[in-house]
Amino acid sequence: MSSAVAQPGIVVGIDGAAHSHAALRWGAREAVLRNTALTLVYVAASPQPKLQAHRVLEEAVRFVEDMTDEHTRPPINSELISGAPVPALVDLSRKADLIVAGCRGQRAVRRLPFGSVLPGLVHYAHCPVAVIHSEASLPLQGPVLVGIHGSPASEPATALAFDEASRRGAELIALYAWTDAEVPALANREWTGLTRRSWSALQSAAEKTLAERLAGWQERYPDVTVQRMVVVNRPAERLLEHAGSAQLVVVGSPGRSGFAGMVLGSVCTTVLRTVCTPVIVARQR
Repeated sequence: MSSAVAQPGIVVGIDGAAHSHAALRWGAREAVLRNTALTLVYVAASPQPKLQAHRVLEEAVRFVEDMTDEHTRPPINSELISGAPVPALVDLSRKADLIVAGCRGQRAVRRLPFGSVLPGLVHYAHCPVAVIHSEASLPLQGPVLVGIHGSPASEPATALAFDEASRRGAELIALYAWTDAEVPALANREWTGLTRRSWSALQSAAEKTLAERLAGWQERYPDVTVQRMVVVNRPAERLLEHAGSAQLVVVGSPGRSGFAGMVLGSVCTTVLRTVCTPVIVARQR
């Protein structure tokens, strides 16, 4: 199952379906942006005719050649791998800079089966995973949006978001959602002095937490303008509100524990199911 490509760079999984085109287009653009190779991979089950797989790969290579200029075109590799898609792509992710997966759109993602490729990649890949919807407009402008929570576990997403914003010359929106669970609950939602003070204290604490999570990164990336956004509750919902104007959304990974397709982090799951903007799920090697 191991790849013959020593430095795969940007890896795009293809299967010949129409939704692969958006992933191919975005992946090729990323390879040019990063000045790295583009590797197109078709993972075929054993009984599947290899002739069809080779034809799909050849068409994909032509598609990329047609959309890129010969002077800026990245090195293009194509590879046919026999086996199950998730283990094959996870194995490739050990050497890849980024895995790009296309999907058929919002409705299809909402119906992800237990054994689907996408949840397995998000859980087990050793590099970041980009998810590109077939309806994605693939904008070249707009900010990079990242969801940050209060623990060090959000560090990989923060690091990736700064890197992507710097690479694109884009503003970074760092969104942090805090909970109002500690604010006294009032039946008629009257705002007493105590409630106001509690709310204000929590808001200040949230702003401090976000500042701590961003500490060091702004010094490391002085070219990136950061807009800090502190909101109350429902982080996934808040990310969705701002994703439409972004060129890229970065979210943290749910980790490798649990059953693939079943224990995806709630924010990660909601964003992947709902957002048409390209999404990168941060992973750690």
